[in-house]
Parts: sequence; C-alpha cells; structure tokens
Amino acid sequence: MQEQYLTLAAEGVHETEINRSRFLCALAPVATEEEAQAFVARVRRAHPTATHNCFAYVVGADASVQKASDDGEPGGTAGVPMLQMLLRREMRYVAAVVTRYYGGVKLGAGGLIRAYGGVVGEALDTLGTVTRRRYRLATLTVDHQRAGKLQNDLRATGRAVREVTYGAAVTIEIGLPDADVTDFTAWLADATAGEATFELGGEAYGDG
Repeated sequence: MQEQYLTLAAEGVHETEINRSRFLCALAPVATEEEAQAFVARVRRAHPTATHNCFAYVVGADASVQKASDDGEPGGTAGVPMLQMLLRREMRYVAAVVTRYYGGVKLGAGGLIRAYGGVVGEALDTLGTVTRRRYRLATLTVDHQRAGKLQNDLRATGRAVREVTYGAAVTIEIGLPDADVTDFTAWLADATAGEATFELGGEAYGDG
C-alpha cells in the first residue's frame, strides 16, 4: 500500500490564455469514480459552448482507477497529458477538467500536450495540495478521571485524535503510523500508569 499520497485541499478553477485560446482547469477532490464523473458532467454543463471539455481523474490511494478523455482534441494531446501530470505530482482522489475556448490559433500536437498538461500543473500549484499519510486506527479506552489529561497529552505529542466516545469508560480513536505502534504502546502505559487499554484497528489515510 502507498504510505502517502497528495490530494486537493479544496475545489477550484485556474484560468490561463495560450495563443488566444482560453484554458480553464477545474480541479476537485473526489472520493469515488462516480463523484469524478459527476464533477466532469457538472463542469460540462457549466460550459456548454466550450470547444472542448477534456478530463482526467485518479481514484484510489494506489491510483487503481485512472481515466482520461480528449473530448475531440487529437488523440493523446489532452486527457493523457492531464492524467500524466496528476500522476507525476502523485495526486490521488482528484478530478481535473480543462475547458478550452478556441481562439483561432492552432497549437499543434506538441503545443496541445504542453498546454493541457501545463494548465493542470499550474492549477495544482495555485490551488494547493495536502498530504494524506497511511495510519493504523487505534482505540484507547480509559476511565473518565484520566480521559481529559490523556486527550491533552495526545494532542501535545501531535497525535491525531479522530473521535472520542463517552460511555461507562471513555474511548479515544487515534491514527498512528505503523512504525510508531511499539513506542506509542510504551508511552501510553507510562502516561496512564497502565490503566488504559489499547486496541489496533484497520488502516486509513489522514492529514499528515
């Protein structure tokens, strides 16, 4: 499994002009292929008079789903360079649509490849990316008396507290890099005088 990947912080649009053609790159974080397709359809509806609405998307931490479309541009000159830019930047769970309004000057195959790939790269730089790192989910159970201090200690040491549930005892769900599990177990025993229980769960990706 991928240890980490990059994705978008938020949806946005970046526009540039190349030889009188307008290129608008819309980017969005997407959780599934269905979300990616819905985003592409939404951008197309927003630009019905555009010359082309080319797209590329990558879904899955291991980039298991990859799709690209030239939408009428010469084969391999739009969608593929867009997809290659996303992959080169290690982007995952992201959809890109480049809307082109033709300005009367032909760019040629090389020019199109540079334009479509380039505008995606510029959009990523402009909109900003976030890193998601692989975590093991872990559940800590502790009595109410120790719960508040433990939460503060966890945050003070940079641990990502994901969820806190109050019942007969308090359960705190955190994310831990695999490499930290042994050290964390020792830290927890020390911090709670051995009173907390610790259970490892599945894997997830979170902010890093």
